[in-house]
Amino acid sequence: MKISDITDAIGGEIVARGCFLVDISVSKDNDIVLTIESENGKIELDDCVSLSRFFETKFDREVEDYSLTVSSAGLDQPFKVLKQYQKAVGSKVEVSLRGGKKMVAVLEAADEESITLKYSAKEAVEGKKKKEIVEHVDRFTMDQVNAVRPFIEFN
Repeated sequence: MKISDITDAIGGEIVARGCFLVDISVSKDNDIVLTIESENGKIELDDCVSLSRFFETKFDREVEDYSLTVSSAGLDQPFKVLKQYQKAVGSKVEVSLRGGKKMVAVLEAADEESITLKYSAKEAVEGKKKKEIVEHVDRFTMDQVNAVRPFIEFN
């Protein structure tokens, strides 16, 4: 089964449910995993069940011989598509940059080429003996970014 066949067959239904496609994987054994996310809010179990049932109306399990899993993008998973970045604008994210630097920042903006992050860092300031917290707003190109995921805060 081809990924393009799947997206053509179910893309409209995903959008109609107020969701977007994050990822599709198809193994050599036709084990299909669809990962979706809600445009606004959270994915509900009903979204996954309905999409699974809709998929089964488009592809005959006896002919295609597939298994299907429909799930939501996990909070611990890095963003894969631009819509995830755009949905997270204004919220805290965990960022891993190429070269090993990691930080927690507020995602200020995102487009196909870059992300803009607002973060604080303790730095030496000219004329001061102690390091001070300095606010930054920096743009990073996507090739500088290793991974971005939602920041989970426990209060």
